Amino acid sequence: MRNLFIILKKEFTQIFRDKVMSRMIIMMPIVQLLLLAHAATFDIKNISLLIVDNDNSTFSSEFIAKFNGNNYFITHWNYGNQKLAESKLMEGSIDLYIEIPNGFEKNLLTSQESGVHVTVNAIDGAKAGLAMFYSNSVVNELINSFSRNKGYININQKFINIEYSHWFNPELNYTTFMVPGILVLLVSMIGLFLSSMNIVREKEIGTLEQLNVTPIKKSELLLGKLLPFWFIALFELGFGLILAKVFFDIPMEGSLWLLFAISAIYLTVILGIGLFISTITSTQQQAMLFTWFFSVIFILLSGLFTAIENMPYWAQVLTEFNPVKYYMQSTRMIMLKGSAYDDISVFIYKLTAFSIVINSLAILLYRKR
Repeated sequence: MRNLFIILKKEFTQIFRDKVMSRMIIMMPIVQLLLLAHAATFDIKNISLLIVDNDNSTFSSEFIAKFNGNNYFITHWNYGNQKLAESKLMEGSIDLYIEIPNGFEKNLLTSQESGVHVTVNAIDGAKAGLAMFYSNSVVNELINSFSRNKGYININQKFINIEYSHWFNPELNYTTFMVPGILVLLVSMIGLFLSSMNIVREKEIGTLEQLNVTPIKKSELLLGKLLPFWFIALFELGFGLILAKVFFDIPMEGSLWLLFAISAIYLTVILGIGLFISTITSTQQQAMLFTWFFSVIFILLSGLFTAIENMPYWAQVLTEFNPVKYYMQSTRMIMLKGSAYDDISVFIYKLTAFSIVINSLAILLYRKR
């Protein structure tokens, strides 16, 4: 045990002596949270909309006002110039245009068939789909409201009122969904990159051979090399949680102790992967390449940006072997839903199994010689 404390003291001294690493430990959570929480969002706002008004009626005025009052659209309008709308759509200065036909209000009041024409720039399929959804919702709401207020509905026609109840994120704030995922990304990057580079750096400068010839046991050496990054990553998590609360008011509905407990288990997996990479590489450049390769796959298959349910079946099968997925789901469930141990116990068991397998493999591959 005394040898372990000596190695830990040596590692912490070496880490905090490195000014670049010390600054990175503090700056990484600040930059990632403040930057990615705003940049990594699938909320579509500021959709540039042009309304071509061929009717010039009371309804068309209310129609334009309804879109002007919507936070998702930047509305422009003109009187009946469809060619101008098409040219602006072609050059990319607008995202869609809606054409109100002549006599639309009259047809609506006399229960005749009528409609509006929506043309969307669909180069970005996701944005086009959401733009259509938003515009259709506004149009349907406006027509129903107009018909009710004017009393021009058939007496047998019934309107269905749908009331929504949004659980876990009542304001539908995308930042509330993304920030826990960014915290997972932060912890993963710290644990994976720093641990994989540490032993390789010792190889390059020649000090690992000096450590290997000492009477220090292999278990003590590896624990001494990995434990500092385990503590640093947990510190980063706590620091990130404080920033998330102060700047984004992210809730913590569940147990903070449970979150740190599963984080501690998850970090043994990540540090084991870093140790495994360091045993099969000889230079920091090789370690960086391997680490980047694994981290990109883990992140893309974790559900951070894309829901796992929306992935193809073969990708969903691959996610079963991705530890980041289980930690990502656990973190969001604890922070946003208030999930308890029973709700995430299966994730804890799987992460524990991953930890045993990957660390056993890394220890077997490491040779103290």
